[in-house]
Amino acid sequence: MSDSQCLQDWVETFLPDSFVVRGDLSILPLNGDAGFRHYFRANTEPSLIAVSAPPEHENNPGFVSVALLLKQHGIHTPTIFAVDYQQGFLLLEDFGDRLLLPHLLPDTVDRFYDAAETVLLKIQQIPLTPDLLPDYSRQPLLDEMNLFPEWFLTQLLGVDLQPSDHDLLNETMAILVDSALEQPQVLVHRDFHSRNLMLLADEEIGVIDFQDAVTGPLAYDLVSLLRDCYVRWPVDYISQRALNYYRSAEAAGIAPQASKAQILRWFDLMGLQRHIKVLGIFSRLCLRDGKHNYLNDLPLVIRYTLEQLAPYPELGRFKDWFELRVLPQLPQQDWYHPWETAGDE
Repeated sequence: MSDSQCLQDWVETFLPDSFVVRGDLSILPLNGDAGFRHYFRANTEPSLIAVSAPPEHENNPGFVSVALLLKQHGIHTPTIFAVDYQQGFLLLEDFGDRLLLPHLLPDTVDRFYDAAETVLLKIQQIPLTPDLLPDYSRQPLLDEMNLFPEWFLTQLLGVDLQPSDHDLLNETMAILVDSALEQPQVLVHRDFHSRNLMLLADEEIGVIDFQDAVTGPLAYDLVSLLRDCYVRWPVDYISQRALNYYRSAEAAGIAPQASKAQILRWFDLMGLQRHIKVLGIFSRLCLRDGKHNYLNDLPLVIRYTLEQLAPYPELGRFKDWFELRVLPQLPQQDWYHPWETAGDE
């Protein structure tokens, strides 16, 4: 029996009485995400989302626990109607198909970012739960960035890294981790961007894909939202939004007073940590998992990386190295388009 047929039989067994099926139950596959989860829409009334999330790859207990925690504090997360941890099956409320991303337009971006930031501030005010949320500590932050030399530099671009290159990378990563750890620590969704935020029927923001939540730096989710790997807005506009958000966090009592320069440094260096990680993750998704479309987003991530390096002299050696060792390797790549204009279209 196929995995989808097993899932369909499971849905039929555990379908709540309040959901009606006209005729035979069926589940239709939907586009998946970057992980190993597979999504299906059940032809119930109202419709439901069935998920196959292999327990050897996916943190299903974390998903359920964080979903309940967020919902308890007024965040719109999908209601969980049934879960089978052994098989990795879940039956969830259907939030529809309206991802935030295509609705972020010049005449709507203020309204939707305001709404998303309001949700994020509520998330960051949730009291921390040490036994539920692991710490986004030094080692996980470093492990993520080490995907960059392994998958992006070596395996995708074929850069031959020397011991001196690794020394510079380690020195750069240490600066970024130190900045992350000195920030206020809050609940971090860890992938809070326009493909994981849904517009619900009342234009409320629905939040998905939160199973990897941690206790970590205040700027992480904000930079994920505002320096989104899939859409770009002017530098000054994003910097001002970051400053305004931090002032709201101060007023909410979750962040100490800080200077403009400190706030922007935390925001920029957090963005660097994330984007260096993403260069590795998107390369791995292509090379290991066969998800080639992610490579099309690399030029924008490279643009973000170079823009965020520029203001900080302590990162100047890494910027020079990136321009010397990485940029010349890009034009021969099939996915390449000029990073200097990435996100402007």
